[in-house]
Amino acid sequence: MSSQASYQFYEQPAEIEDVHAQLLSGFRQKHRSISPKFFYDERGSELFTAITRTPEYYPTRTEMALLQTHGQEMADCIGTDSTLLEYGSGSSEKIRLLLETLKPRSYLPMDISRDYLATSANTIAEDYPWLDVLATCVDYSQEFDLPVTLEGNVAAFFPGSSIGNFSPDSALAFLKRVRRHVGVDGGLLIGVDLKKDVEVLNRAYNDSESITAAFNLNVLNHINEVYQGNFELDKFRHRAAYNEALGCIQMFITSLYSQTVEIAGESFELNAGEEIHTENSFKYSESEFRDMCEQAGFSQSRFWTDKDEWFGVFYVS
Repeated sequence: MSSQASYQFYEQPAEIEDVHAQLLSGFRQKHRSISPKFFYDERGSELFTAITRTPEYYPTRTEMALLQTHGQEMADCIGTDSTLLEYGSGSSEKIRLLLETLKPRSYLPMDISRDYLATSANTIAEDYPWLDVLATCVDYSQEFDLPVTLEGNVAAFFPGSSIGNFSPDSALAFLKRVRRHVGVDGGLLIGVDLKKDVEVLNRAYNDSESITAAFNLNVLNHINEVYQGNFELDKFRHRAAYNEALGCIQMFITSLYSQTVEIAGESFELNAGEEIHTENSFKYSESEFRDMCEQAGFSQSRFWTDKDEWFGVFYVS
């Protein structure tokens, strides 16, 4: 542990023109789409935290229980005097269990939501005064370099089944990027939502309090505020369902009326019933995910799961 801990905040913002181009490209397609990265303004991050506390959304509480029950084993896999990277740190709830067990010398949280990251990383720095905190605002779904050179024992943490938001090809590319970041001797602790009964999955993305619906529709608010959109939220509704052929939950925003919307000065005609795809959440079997990790260059693995085998945590190295 560092005797003179420090707090640093790094930014690697995407060029605004590139972000606009990506957003507009999704709307110019025959089947319109919005990248899930646009969910995460400050309000979107808050709503996602609220989703994780709904009774229907099992992944967060199941993963937390696995971290509590097997945390020491996981820390033993990572080793002492380590540097810990976290992709998509969000509210930083789960990392606290790992920090307290592992006691790394430094922690590098990464998130696309600047304000949310700044608040949570600063709180971590205050609560763990012995820890070097190197917060990095970055779109970790794209290729990027870490802001500092890491030495010694390096491990990454990617909780919450967020790997499911990538297509299988993109997930493999992400795992290869993590392998590059942690080095040939490093490892990755990652949460993965497992394949299970379809009704359990569908309930998790259609909670009775409609928080997931608010989270999904908030992406339109984000576009209105940052990308000169004119969406009226009451003209749209949330839809989420499991696509068995693809092995993933798919989320959409459905236009309730024929209407014209604008983004960054460009107009788009939406038909009544037309859907805008906002997110995939792929589910994996244990063997499917092990195979993907091996393709990414991780040769060793450990696996922990709950009694229902709904969720798994892997450590790969």
